[in-house]
Amino acid sequence: MLDINLIRTNPDLVRENIRKKFQDAKLSLVDEVIALDKENRETMQKADGLRNQRKTLSKQIGGLMAKGQKEEAENTKKQVAALADELEALEKREEELQAEIRRRMLVIPNIIDPSVPIGKDDSENVEVQRFGEPKVPDWEIPYHVDIMERLNGIDLDSARKTSGNGFYYLMGDIARLHSAILSYGRDFMIDRGFTYVIPPYMIHGNVVSGVMSFAEMEGMMYKIEGEDLYLIGTSEHSMIGKFIDSILDEDTLPRTLTSYSPCFRKEVGAHGIEERGVYRIHQFEKQEMIVVCKPEDSPMWFDRLWQNTVDFFRSMDIPVRTLECCSGDLADLKVKSVDVEAWSPRQQKYFEVGSCSNLGDAQARRLQIRVRDKDGRKYLAHTLNNTCVAPPRMLIAFLENNLLPDGRVRIPEVLRPYMGGKEFIGQVG
Repeated sequence: MLDINLIRTNPDLVRENIRKKFQDAKLSLVDEVIALDKENRETMQKADGLRNQRKTLSKQIGGLMAKGQKEEAENTKKQVAALADELEALEKREEELQAEIRRRMLVIPNIIDPSVPIGKDDSENVEVQRFGEPKVPDWEIPYHVDIMERLNGIDLDSARKTSGNGFYYLMGDIARLHSAILSYGRDFMIDRGFTYVIPPYMIHGNVVSGVMSFAEMEGMMYKIEGEDLYLIGTSEHSMIGKFIDSILDEDTLPRTLTSYSPCFRKEVGAHGIEERGVYRIHQFEKQEMIVVCKPEDSPMWFDRLWQNTVDFFRSMDIPVRTLECCSGDLADLKVKSVDVEAWSPRQQKYFEVGSCSNLGDAQARRLQIRVRDKDGRKYLAHTLNNTCVAPPRMLIAFLENNLLPDGRVRIPEVLRPYMGGKEFIGQVG
């Protein structure tokens, strides 16, 4: 959410930003906010005037009574009562105006970073850099579910019976590999100085609206019927929510945290749920990283966060690339975002395995996450998040890049301690 002072003082900048995000239908919101804000300030000014007038008249009542001027005192009381009624109506109008302003402000997109490429959708995202050499073997790589089934590692049919499409049973060495990757991701981030956290998996609605846009919420979040609780779509939601209504001393920043959680997503939209596969699903697990920092430090942390994911995948010899998200592909709260994509030898292309985002002060403004400097002045923090690893999607890249011609899957050295020392899973042939 933007600072309303920006809309007051530089509405053209806000309009131009809306155009860059190809959301022209939202342009009228700027004028609506300006008009509502003007009325709100006038209403507040009038209400303040009435309060002062009421205060003055209330003081007069005692003096009139002391002088025996009961009739004048009663008339003054009537004036005070009339002012109270008028003031109540103004205060109600203030609440209505502020709610209308906030409703519109929540929909106006954040100001994107000047470096963000302009484009309508993810087809216009820009490749930044490749890490590792993408290879295509001279033998056919099966579909990832076929690899898992040959290893007796997945049961989609049973999951459809219990839960429907978008769910799965992982078993045996594949289930162990899934857990090993998460454990390695946890230790990888701890070794980089992040504090490990297991957060709540359900959060209140005010936290949901604080960390994401309404459109994202509708397309992603599962609500618990009859309760003000939502299942998290990523641990970023509860991790940023951890700091709601907080004042953080400047010398305690940055807060660098890495969190494990299951994640639950409706996956409503154009992509849909896969009938057979674990790329787009309703339930998965993730090792996340979040940073709360001073505004001037957020660009540096942004680069460090996505580099962590690149280094994590490269430590398992998986080629990756970084992709700069264009303006039209950025969620409304994001200032800048980079996707990390892993190489698929079977498809001979890259696919997304993580996303790193700088949200500026948008989440902090919604959730009132403030920083206090050494002089006692308060300002809004910046928040960032990034995926370290999210299996089982990551297993697709892992299996394809580590599959051997004889049907076995190689276990990279960094994962072997988490796999009981195994160098391979599966049997020859």
